[in-house]
Amino acid sequence: MNNPLKRRFLAKQKSTLSWLLIPSAFTAESMAQTGFDGLIVDMQHGVQDYQSMVACFQALHAHPVARLARVPANEAGIIGKTLDAGAHGIICPMIGSGAEAEALVRAAKYPPRGTRSNGPVRAGLYTYGPSSYQATANDETLVIAMIETKEGVDNIDDILAVPGIDSIYVGPTDLGFSMGLPPILDREEPEILAIYAHLLKRSAAAGVVAGIHVATPAYARRMIDMGFLWTSIGADVAYMTAAAKAAVAG
Repeated sequence: MNNPLKRRFLAKQKSTLSWLLIPSAFTAESMAQTGFDGLIVDMQHGVQDYQSMVACFQALHAHPVARLARVPANEAGIIGKTLDAGAHGIICPMIGSGAEAEALVRAAKYPPRGTRSNGPVRAGLYTYGPSSYQATANDETLVIAMIETKEGVDNIDDILAVPGIDSIYVGPTDLGFSMGLPPILDREEPEILAIYAHLLKRSAAAGVVAGIHVATPAYARRMIDMGFLWTSIGADVAYMTAAAKAAVAG
């Protein structure tokens, strides 16, 4: 298994990702040709399900773009099944403690590091028994913990200390929500920007990559300048509706 986004993270190359919320292989295939370094199938908030995720991965397979998925919860069954489908990486929402981060890693890794069951039916290209996939999956698959609550911020050092966490990923809407603020993306509140600076400082000290979700390219550039290595900008449905509205407006 060769993970192009893992290579970029290890080389400290700034990377740009986006989201696939539309359950369509055709949309995924189109988005794969726009230049993003990775595309994330959203099984938490999008209208994607497992079968549509597999179809999106099949469409992405022909292109040099990393295949990621956000699972709906920190649950071992869906994490393993998503990796079996061929995900290069797992994004898990609402990680709030070191124990939750450890559970995430254990679900995503084969023994001895974790408890992931053997059965990479698609990821292993339909082969069974010992294969190159099983030999490389623990090193190649990305495990990304979303930090999007006050609890996650308070426990960031415990989360970062868990071996196998490749990146943290800031979710600005839920983070603000957990602090009594409106659930928006490109935030300007001084207290939120101070949290971003704190997360960047702690992740740098731990040698863990940090990413953040944003709404606009301009804000993405600001976050990269601030110290985030990667951003995810918008989503397929947002791009489609924005273009349609612009066309109607003339």
